[in-house]
Amino acid sequence: MPLATNALTSEQTDKYWEEGFLFPLTVLPEDETAEIRAELERIEQDWLTADLPLPLNTYKRVNAHLVIPLAAKIALDPRVLDVVEGVLGSDIMVWSAEFFIKEAHTDHVVGMHQDLTYWGMGETPDQVTAWIALSPATVESGCMDFVRGSHKNPILPHNDTYSDTNLLSRGQEVAVDVAEEDKTHIELAPGQMSLHHGLTIHGSGPNRSDDRRIGLAIRYLNPNAKQLVADRDYALMARGTDGQSNFVHVEPPRDLFSDEALALYDQVRRDQSKALAEGAKSSVPLYAAQ
Repeated sequence: MPLATNALTSEQTDKYWEEGFLFPLTVLPEDETAEIRAELERIEQDWLTADLPLPLNTYKRVNAHLVIPLAAKIALDPRVLDVVEGVLGSDIMVWSAEFFIKEAHTDHVVGMHQDLTYWGMGETPDQVTAWIALSPATVESGCMDFVRGSHKNPILPHNDTYSDTNLLSRGQEVAVDVAEEDKTHIELAPGQMSLHHGLTIHGSGPNRSDDRRIGLAIRYLNPNAKQLVADRDYALMARGTDGQSNFVHVEPPRDLFSDEALALYDQVRRDQSKALAEGAKSSVPLYAAQ
């Protein structure tokens, strides 16, 4: 499959808006993807026992683009942005980037849910998530499952399960039964990407494979999106211009976990927690303000 170097074709864009997702899109060559994975795993090894203010996993899972230059570099890669432009247009901002990792032979899952339930932005169409595989995402390793056309629903009721095996912050799950036959398995090779809408019902199963399942989820917005719950929200300008000023602009980190980056991370985490933990009956440690 040729590398994606241009915006989506009109047929691909139409398919995304009809189905609520699009895959597979090859954005990075396999050898480069292997180097990215190796760099991430070096970071994990070098910083696991470091004296950071928060656990390393929190920085990987929430706003990694603010403290890990590797995450910001991928999020700002023109090969990725060329694809995203086909959905959002030429003005693109990064709202968050998150490493989702399931260790080999573990029961961790992601409950079926809609992302926009927890973003504080209502049902805005001005967003898309790009999920880039850094290791094989297969049914065996717990690839994502999407429900075709489910983005045409409003935000549906969700339940917070606080399950120990659910990788989401509250173990959240949509309060409707999703039949197995309604799921599309989003299998991706390393370097391939999927796109999905924030209202698309999706989740993933356990990793039964011998390898880690590693993905980077990048949440992109165009400037028409707006934070409706938190008093302030933040975004990294990736392409074009922001004519709305709905978000405070941030810069990518120069160094891993620098004092400046950690201070910004703490500020963003405090301000976003009002939206990301809204309605929770218990604390949400991943997003709890410090």
